[in-house]
Amino acid sequence: MKHSLVITRNVVGAIGNAISFFLFASPTPTFIQIYKKKSVEQFKADPYLATTMNCMLWVFYGLPFVHPKSLLVVSTNGIGLAFGITYLIVFLLYADNNTRWKVLRWIAVEVAFMAIVVMITMLCFHTTQRRSFFVGILCVIFCLGMYVAPLTIMGTVIKTKSVKFMPFWLSVGNLANGVIWTIYAFLPLDQWILVPNGIGVISGVAQLILYACYYQRTMKQMEDEKKPNQLEMSQEK
Repeated sequence: MKHSLVITRNVVGAIGNAISFFLFASPTPTFIQIYKKKSVEQFKADPYLATTMNCMLWVFYGLPFVHPKSLLVVSTNGIGLAFGITYLIVFLLYADNNTRWKVLRWIAVEVAFMAIVVMITMLCFHTTQRRSFFVGILCVIFCLGMYVAPLTIMGTVIKTKSVKFMPFWLSVGNLANGVIWTIYAFLPLDQWILVPNGIGVISGVAQLILYACYYQRTMKQMEDEKKPNQLEMSQEK
């Protein structure tokens, strides 16, 4: 029974890795758009800052001297960290000066905070049980941050009545990621993984509901924006 549970957990974890890869890669079309337009427009860096901080903590949590037998957690979040850093670099390249310095300050805060966490964990806690408890609490808090960060974008959606600046595949990825890691958290029970990902499921559903509510209106707005350009082209001819 115990052996089959381990196999099931590894299979679910492997699926979680694949879905997490999809989640972390999902903003790629957004950043291709930013690259083409050479501007971040109204896109926000909040989700990518939150993802980077979250992944740094989970990589640390999954190391053998903090929480043994959690290499799947390390591999998943290691990939997420690489994506997060890449997105932030692109964002910094095409943001205006005011936004760029604001994001740089947050990055500096995150790096300093992570260094403090590592020092406290290694110097003050001398068993994996205590280390995983301390780091686990922080992981829950910042994982919630990753799932809640899109709420700032949701506010923009409601204000503008447009989903133009809320990446659809990021929302889908958040939901799928939350579901699979919630299942993983029950094999066996790991409350540090369960709590934030359970809330992530709720966050993902809320984002998709909002997307469904404003999708048609957004398509109409984009069509209306194209009409003046088409009219100008016909007049030039």
